[in-house]
Amino acid sequence: MRPVDRHCSRGAPGGAPSHPLLRGGSPPELALPPSRVARRAPRVARRARPKGNNINSLLQYTPNPPSKPQGPWHLLTECHAAHGDAFTVPVAHKRVTFLIGPDAAPHFFKATDDEMSQTEVYNFNVPTFGRGVVYDVDARTRSEQFRFFTEALRRDRLKKYVPQFRAEAEAFFKSWPDSGEVDLKDAFSRLIALTAARTLLGREVREQLFEQVADLLHDLDDGMRPISVFFPYLPTAFHRRRDAARAELGRIFAKVIRARRAPGAAKEEDVLQQFCDARYSPLVQGGRQLTEDEITGLLIAVLFAGQHTSSITSAWTGYFMVDSRRHSIEEGKGGAAGSGSRDAYAAAVDEQRAVLARHGDDLTLEVLGEMDALHRNVTEALRIHPPLLLVMRYAKKPFSVTTSQGRTFVVPAGDVVAASPNFAHVLPGVFSDPLEYDPLRFAPPREEDKKKPFSFIGFGGGRHACIGQNFAYLQIKTVWSVLLREFEFEMATPVPAADYDSMVIGPLPARVRYTRRKLTAAAA
Repeated sequence: MRPVDRHCSRGAPGGAPSHPLLRGGSPPELALPPSRVARRAPRVARRARPKGNNINSLLQYTPNPPSKPQGPWHLLTECHAAHGDAFTVPVAHKRVTFLIGPDAAPHFFKATDDEMSQTEVYNFNVPTFGRGVVYDVDARTRSEQFRFFTEALRRDRLKKYVPQFRAEAEAFFKSWPDSGEVDLKDAFSRLIALTAARTLLGREVREQLFEQVADLLHDLDDGMRPISVFFPYLPTAFHRRRDAARAELGRIFAKVIRARRAPGAAKEEDVLQQFCDARYSPLVQGGRQLTEDEITGLLIAVLFAGQHTSSITSAWTGYFMVDSRRHSIEEGKGGAAGSGSRDAYAAAVDEQRAVLARHGDDLTLEVLGEMDALHRNVTEALRIHPPLLLVMRYAKKPFSVTTSQGRTFVVPAGDVVAASPNFAHVLPGVFSDPLEYDPLRFAPPREEDKKKPFSFIGFGGGRHACIGQNFAYLQIKTVWSVLLREFEFEMATPVPAADYDSMVIGPLPARVRYTRRKLTAAAA
């Protein structure tokens, strides 16, 4: 075996590394909020091989400026083409080793916290989430806090969230004119904020404090910049606004929590209530209740984990699904519209008709579970455009990795280790025609995601697979069920490109054209 010594680097003039870490995560992969990524003019640097076999020998750089500034996707493309599935990039004072694809990445997802840790790479979130939660606690306490998330998202809890998703969606779309054009990213950003407020933050916030809390969450959002990854306490204006917003949110939620915990207070159906009632195990924190500030921090963490990623995945699902109508028409000479694998929109509409015939207007967890076509449409959108370009760990122990080319390397302790769902999902050796939107790749008998473990990592995988994925699917499927039953859609612009200059990878501006109509049940 050999150490990972194939380096693909971007450095500033004089060799000072300038490429920022562009993603963050938390339980199990919390999305960083959208932010403006600094548009720098990075230089491609070639690492000179150090003398001897010591992987930690002094790094040397040979600046080689590119013809124009390039982003992280270009870096991954360039390095993967040159070095394969495993390569190392110097970033500021750190070494980041990338493990790309299902052959190289299994240890990343399967390792224990003693082997691969999240804390060292994600503790810049502490000012945003607050003290005493997630990355500001020991492993046992963090495990307990993850348990609170899991219990708040159990099946019996999810069943009670679906009617709230539906009520918010129907009220939101009722305000649309009978026809028009809309940017799906903007629309879903607003709607998912409302559903998140209702199911996560609580009825009081949704009905009485939404605008105030939304403004404060925006300041938290805006306080997460690329420089925050390295210097989270730097005394900048946006960090000061972040800190003031976090303090005010603590005061707001403290009042709500005290009212919830008052004798005789009614129990609500939301995540806030689950946190109010939760207790640590007796062997961790003495079995006590969560403090008001811990609850506030956990709410912020779970909100950041889901709101942006759900709204973006909802938008990508719509753009790809609606665009499949155009492909069906263009390829119609091969069969009637809806008969080909590419007409994902017709498949979803026909499925809604069949569901209406079986269940009438009901929209429950069980009914949503019957919507396989819509589920595949969402999954395929998530495959092509996962919201997080990178997920990261800190290697506490050295480990070996074998690439798809059969070469084995050793990753040393102390490296930041990164996997890229976006890049791995479009490798031609993992999925067939990976750039094509083809939801049937997930249906029997193809089931391309099951041919090799960790082929599909849209929700992470292994020990830190996203515990909110069922919540996300239910939320997105509920919203699109309402839309498909109430409107007809077609693309007004081409499917947009991805915005790789955002902290969460969403679509650039684009629009769909809609017309209100009532979908009828399929004939018996």
